[in-house]
Amino acid sequence: MEEDLDKKNNHLVFEYFCPTGLDFLEIHFYPQNKDLKPKIIRDIGSTEGWVTFSVDLSEALKTWGKKGNYLRLGLGPAPALNIQLKHLALRQQTKRELEIAKNKALKKKQEAILERNLVTYLEKDFPNQISNVLVTDDVVRLKGKVSGNKKLYLAEVGVYEDATELKDFSFLEVIEHKDKTFNITLNRFKTQHGYKQDRLLSKWIIVEKKEDKYKVASHARYADSIVPKYNYPYIKPATKKGLGGYSINREAPYTDLDSLGITSATVNIWISKFFRSNPSPENMPFEYMGNTYYVNKKQIKNLDNTFLSTSERNIEVSAILLVDKASKTPDKNIGAILEHPDCDPSGIYSMPNLTTPKGVQYYSAILDFLANRYSRPDKKYGRIHHWIIHNEVDAGWVWTNAGEKTALVFMDIYHKSMRMSLNIARKYNPNSKVFITLTHFWDWTSNPHFYRSTELLEFLLKFSKTEGDFEWAIAYHPYPESLREPKTWLDEKVSFSFDSQLITFKNIEVLDAWVKQPKVLFKGKTKRLVYLSENGTNSPTYSEQDLKEQAAGMAYAMKKIKYLDGIDGFQYHNWQDNRNEGGLRIGLRRFPDDKDNPGGIKPVWKVYQAFGTEMEDKVYDQYKTMIGINSWDEIRYKGPINETRNQN
Repeated sequence: MEEDLDKKNNHLVFEYFCPTGLDFLEIHFYPQNKDLKPKIIRDIGSTEGWVTFSVDLSEALKTWGKKGNYLRLGLGPAPALNIQLKHLALRQQTKRELEIAKNKALKKKQEAILERNLVTYLEKDFPNQISNVLVTDDVVRLKGKVSGNKKLYLAEVGVYEDATELKDFSFLEVIEHKDKTFNITLNRFKTQHGYKQDRLLSKWIIVEKKEDKYKVASHARYADSIVPKYNYPYIKPATKKGLGGYSINREAPYTDLDSLGITSATVNIWISKFFRSNPSPENMPFEYMGNTYYVNKKQIKNLDNTFLSTSERNIEVSAILLVDKASKTPDKNIGAILEHPDCDPSGIYSMPNLTTPKGVQYYSAILDFLANRYSRPDKKYGRIHHWIIHNEVDAGWVWTNAGEKTALVFMDIYHKSMRMSLNIARKYNPNSKVFITLTHFWDWTSNPHFYRSTELLEFLLKFSKTEGDFEWAIAYHPYPESLREPKTWLDEKVSFSFDSQLITFKNIEVLDAWVKQPKVLFKGKTKRLVYLSENGTNSPTYSEQDLKEQAAGMAYAMKKIKYLDGIDGFQYHNWQDNRNEGGLRIGLRRFPDDKDNPGGIKPVWKVYQAFGTEMEDKVYDQYKTMIGINSWDEIRYKGPINETRNQN
């Protein structure tokens, strides 16, 4: 250091990108001091996006930080480590970081209670049941059954409330039953907390009054069916071939949609980027529940153009709903309303704020705007068919941050967002589905802040079983084990078992088998939709060999997926190499600013184009030698999917 360090600057902060994972970080202080040992941090792991990491050095600054002192970072012994660091600095904690640290102990205590109560609630077999909730244009009709002659009430639970923690309920109605069954009809809309609220979003629960307290006496129930504004048939995409992260404003030519034969696409929607809190000439008003809200005209026009370009080609679109952190939003008022109150600055995106009536109302308003605008039968502005709820929630610490949460508490929040999104979408389109979005980590994770995908899915199945099944689907990202290594047939952390560490292209049969299990079927009858909504293979460089290996990896993947009827769609990511992806070259096309061939197509583009056409074998067969096979049939796994890792 060129001068003495201000003791207030007691945090070492940096951003890092590390798909391979980091075992631990060591901070060594110089000059060495027998009383000042290296600081070892173990709660740092892999990330496939640029994440902020902060380390408290307050203790070290008691004896270190003078002019001429320096420190060294040791990046652990992880094999084949590939890590990038930027914005390394010593600074004081931000106001947001101080607030999180101050409330951490209390928050943990509260969430431990919530966790215990949720476990008890989900496991309990209640004698009473709400069996069906129908929402029409103006009423909510509820059916159910009760046991015994206890005095029971129907209670309403808002999105921003936790049913297991409530002591009082804002709405209660005595259950009058006949032969232990009941039918109750309620007005669909009500005014509360200063807002006209749509009970489409509420869930309902039976409670028993004991003295002056109410005790939960059933599982809660969300809307089972909603009378939609529009009715049009569900049309399945003609092929599995799609494109991820599509936008007409990308530098790649949108005519690729035709050239590649694309039948489905994902589109990122950054809600906070176009939502506005005040009127202005640049903003467009819209109404929701009697209140006026605003969106940026230019941003909406960009979305319109994107969705029009897909709808005119009958391309099915799944919108990926992303909520920026408040610090990244153009309208700070909107950012503060929509950011989850526990969102840690480390994350790239936030979980939406569903903890307050205001947060729920604003989030509902923007979802309703999107669903209304992009569900019209005339496709005036284009069409959104399905909704991918946020991004890679098993890596929620990075992509859907709600602070440090257990898997169950996190899923409780995320489940609410899924239900809200589906119910609002189904107001307009009866065929819309919501997707849970997951990385290639399956029954293991390389980051202590992440969740196992298997764990989140099992909790989602429990919520579906107890609170009424709903038509959720899976948006999975089965990249190769290392995002940098396209030769996915070399993946090692995979097995053909339901407890495989990862699901990549090499063992994608595991996901195909998992979704076909009776316990996973929607209402025990229908296979859930599965899209591989973000995946591709990388070319480490633009050398001829690397480009061929990227193409070979994709040929291998597509030849597997082709024969798996549990996999309904594949959206290739990325359309074009992107400078913001930590050096990855995962696109079908080169960087738009590549000096030799800007935006040029790569061999993998031709592999993807040929899939499902008469040219498929001619294009694909040249890669069999590189993969080490004589026949494509050799790569297909046809054996049983086991519960143990005893196969490779």
